Amino acid sequence: MGKSKIHPDQIYIEGLAANDSAVIQSIYKKYVPKVVLFIMNNSGDKDQAQDVVQEIMILLFNQAKAKSLQLTCPFDAYFFLLCKRKWLNELKKTANQGVTIQEDIVSMNESALELIAHTEEFDQKQELFDTMFQKLGEKCQELLKLSFSLQSMEEVAEKLNVTYGYVRKKKSLCIGQLTQWIQETKNFKSLKNN
Repeated sequence: MGKSKIHPDQIYIEGLAANDSAVIQSIYKKYVPKVVLFIMNNSGDKDQAQDVVQEIMILLFNQAKAKSLQLTCPFDAYFFLLCKRKWLNELKKTANQGVTIQEDIVSMNESALELIAHTEEFDQKQELFDTMFQKLGEKCQELLKLSFSLQSMEEVAEKLNVTYGYVRKKKSLCIGQLTQWIQETKNFKSLKNN
C-alpha cells in the first residue's frame, strides 16, 4: 500500500496470521472492551458486540493469511474503526431508529481510512468468492478445497482416488466455472477496478 511505513503494531496482524493465541488474547483484552462499550452505547447489546468482534477477527485472520494487510496505523484505531463501521452497517440493515453515534474515541488518520477501505474491499471480494463457490457442485467444491489445502495435485488425486490427469482437467473446469460466475456478477467490475 503505497509508500507508507509499516506500523510496529503489524505484530498483531502477523500474530493473527499465525493463529497465535497470546496475540489473540491480547487483542481481546486490550481492544475489544472499547468496541463492546461503543456498540452497547449505540443501540446494541453485549452479544451483538461479540458477534461484530468475531466477524472482524475472522476477516482480519483471512486477510492476514492472504498476506494482503500491511498495517500503517495503530492497530487500535484500525480495529475500532472496522468494528464501528460493521456495527453501523448492521444498524442500517435493521433500520434501527435509536442510533446515537458518539464520535470518536480514536483519531481517524488517512492511513487508517485507507486500510479500512482495503479491508472492506477484501471482505467484499471474499463474500463474492464464497457465494459463487457455494453454487459449485459438491465434487468441484471438494476438489478445490483439497487443492487449496494439499501440497500437490498428485496428493489430491490420491485422496479422491482418481487419476492425476482427471484432477487437473476437473480443477481447470471448476475454476473456469467459478471465474465465469464471478465475472458475470454486477459488482465484479467495481471490485476489479479497486
